[in-house]
Amino acid sequence: MTALVAGMRSAGTARNSKPKAEEMGHNETEIVPTVNGKTRSKSIVPLPPVLEQEIQSLRDAFTITTSTLKEIVNQFEKELADGLEKDFQNIAMYPTWVFGFPSGHEDGQFLTIDLGGTNLRVCWITLKGKNHNTDIVQDMYKVPEEIKTGSADQLWDLIADALMDFLEKHQLKGTEDEPLPLGFTFSYPVQQDYIDRGRLVTWTKGFNIEGVEQEDGVIQLGEALARRKLPVRIIALINDTVGAMIASAYKDPETIIGAIFGTGCNAAYMEDVGSVPKISGSGLAANLPLAINCEYGAFDNSHRVLPRTKYDIGIDNESVKPGEQAFEKMSAGLYLGELFRLVLLDLYERGILFRGRDLPKLKETYCMDTGFLSCLENDPLDARVARYKEVLGCEPTQAEVEFSRLLAEVIAVRGARLCACGIAAICKRKAIGSGHVAADGSVANKHPRFKARWAEALGEILDWPVGRECDPITITSAEDGSGIGAAIITSMTMANIRAGDLKGVRDGGQYIGKK
Repeated sequence: MTALVAGMRSAGTARNSKPKAEEMGHNETEIVPTVNGKTRSKSIVPLPPVLEQEIQSLRDAFTITTSTLKEIVNQFEKELADGLEKDFQNIAMYPTWVFGFPSGHEDGQFLTIDLGGTNLRVCWITLKGKNHNTDIVQDMYKVPEEIKTGSADQLWDLIADALMDFLEKHQLKGTEDEPLPLGFTFSYPVQQDYIDRGRLVTWTKGFNIEGVEQEDGVIQLGEALARRKLPVRIIALINDTVGAMIASAYKDPETIIGAIFGTGCNAAYMEDVGSVPKISGSGLAANLPLAINCEYGAFDNSHRVLPRTKYDIGIDNESVKPGEQAFEKMSAGLYLGELFRLVLLDLYERGILFRGRDLPKLKETYCMDTGFLSCLENDPLDARVARYKEVLGCEPTQAEVEFSRLLAEVIAVRGARLCACGIAAICKRKAIGSGHVAADGSVANKHPRFKARWAEALGEILDWPVGRECDPITITSAEDGSGIGAAIITSMTMANIRAGDLKGVRDGGQYIGKK
């Protein structure tokens, strides 16, 4: 296994201002606001009439107007409420047993692991309180493609072996009586009855590992750790959206929501226990704030309001989980590049693009990622041509590159507008008028135009005044949710256990630990 080591990380400062155009991109095109959701960038290079006609047709197909956004959000609000009312709804609304925001005084040293779509990240984190930098030592371990469709033993052995390597490399030692505390970030739909338990409901993000669905991942990983006699105890199972919210709130009290706009699309927020009817028998105080992991990638699985194109339907039909994660497949980074490829392939097979050229790579699923779309929108012409050569093995004409830029814009704008819907639904439900949405993920962090487009759509939905100097609800860059957030939640949980507060904890009595 290969590893990369990173050093210290300190928190940034949040800003509450509208993104400036010059911050969003550095090429010859500027950000052009949409007109009722429709892109209207002018062609830099003249397009042949057939391509001009195609881009207009695609704009019509992919545009989501303000009225449609509001219709989507109305249905979103209903599905959020349904998920809080009872189990097995489109939007699951999982209670996470994280109670309230951090005080900012949490400290201590903690192991964290984060199973991502490409890498497994293992960290040793030292918290010193909100007024001090947080120290992180981290290693990245590659997740082989075959693991994603392999067996449960292969997955948990990979993670346990990585932890063993990390502990040996950094000379971290626990004991049987005082094992090292671990926060486990597992960013998939998990039904949690306790913070230290979690049954995987279904795989998402391209994973489909046998023997894990409907099983408790904490128990399975714990067994793999025990086989290696590793002195580690899993204190908390954490979703990355909850981690992002908690890590950001540790430094920024204006944080209201944690969100992931990356491979997947999801959000978390605080809900009063009394507003979660499905846990009414828990005996918890009605006004106790409880972090909810929405898992809203499955919004509108019944296809009532989302305006799917034939390309969206194609992605769903060819996915490892057809009929599931309808919203995610239209908005998340894992699928935007594939959506772009399917449009190009359709035009290629109709003889409209890349005429007379043999392009076998274009027929390879998921050969284009969201970074490719960002390059087409934001990089200079020579960089776009070079990226095409790298991905498809051909040199496109200037008109083809320009058409691709306009298509990338169309797809990215729709994705950003859809991403605004989930946040708007939470804000409307909770009557949130201002605050920070702590966002993480490759789309939020690496597509320089995402935040401006997201903000434009949120303003349309929530009827913000035109000409406002600043947006009342803004995206901020989330603190490290899967690392720092997991450590903070682990610290909060251990503090509760030491105080004799075992609500939401299954095995707290077995491990009190020392400060």
